[in-house]
Amino acid sequence: MTRCLDCGSERVSDQCPACGLTSAAAEVMFRRRLLKRTAVFLAGSLAFPYISQIYPPLDLDLMLVLFGLFFFAALGIAVVLDRRARIRHEIEVLKRIYSGFIPLPWILAATLFVNGKLDSQKNVAYHPTTVYNRYNMPGIVRGTRRLFVNSWRDGQKIERLAVDFDDYDRFRPGDAVVVGVEPGALGIPWYYGVYRR
Repeated sequence: MTRCLDCGSERVSDQCPACGLTSAAAEVMFRRRLLKRTAVFLAGSLAFPYISQIYPPLDLDLMLVLFGLFFFAALGIAVVLDRRARIRHEIEVLKRIYSGFIPLPWILAATLFVNGKLDSQKNVAYHPTTVYNRYNMPGIVRGTRRLFVNSWRDGQKIERLAVDFDDYDRFRPGDAVVVGVEPGALGIPWYYGVYRR
């Protein structure tokens, strides 16, 4: 007993009794739907890094690593789904797993956006520190710029702050700075700004 690639119902012949599609037509319909879902997932995957630069959480690097793992796992599953659909093998379990990955970047982006947007500017805490080092990785669109500063949090040695081009050029290792941190509307502390002491 196999399942229809499109609707997932059990079928005993080449034509699905539930949706009426043959196995070849179901494959085409499934692959079209997979392409649309992958486009939605990729759009969210572009929104998350963009939002994370606007309201960067203090533990941004950890979030980006976890997001990268989810991203490559989801794309790997999409490739396996496409290959299994071409040879008309069972894909129902993988379809359900992949469907769980699709809203993930949108949820993460919305969480960071709400956390920063709804946070009051009255709650900014300023922490004096010193610039330890800088990091710049040019990119096609925005690139990545980080200021490494001595941490004010317990258990942390260094804070990696996502900064824009101006802040990156303004500060050098050894500069005394003050870092503004917001507590976040959802409890995720995020970096508000860096200023000269």
